[in-house]
Amino acid sequence: MSANDEEKYDGLYGRRVGERLRAIRRQKRLSLQEVEANSDHEFRASVLGAYERGERQISVPRLQRLAKFYAVPVDQLLPTDDGPAFEERDDRLGDRKIVLDLSKVDERQGPEFRMLKRYLSMIQVQRQDFNGRVLTIRSDDLRAIACILDTTAEGAVRRLDDLGLRYARSA
Repeated sequence: MSANDEEKYDGLYGRRVGERLRAIRRQKRLSLQEVEANSDHEFRASVLGAYERGERQISVPRLQRLAKFYAVPVDQLLPTDDGPAFEERDDRLGDRKIVLDLSKVDERQGPEFRMLKRYLSMIQVQRQDFNGRVLTIRSDDLRAIACILDTTAEGAVRRLDDLGLRYARSA
């Protein structure tokens, strides 16, 4: 790998670390200013923002302290390594992103919904998803959900829509 390639790789990885840091902070429903205040100014908003934008590299000891502050395992603050280019998986199905409203799923009764709830709980544990309100469905997840709902992947999307289980942002 050339020095130029290594620099691009490091920059891309730094941005992906920043994206993870931002995602966890948002899952915790904290603003940058709240992190600063609640950490007794250990994590200054401006510095944490620079980490999240990938403009600044976070040290390992500091990453460990931030994980402790967020009450998550350290590895949850790091992106997964999807190969040398760190290419993101295509978790969008066509142009649509499938996001389930977990509170609506919980309201449903019946055998297929009990199985769906167990499967979604397993995904949350596997991903260490600390949100609890919504869950983004990946293409592999959708295939399993399609099996649970006894349909195709596209049929599962339509069924989730018909049942009103997709998350709709408030305007």
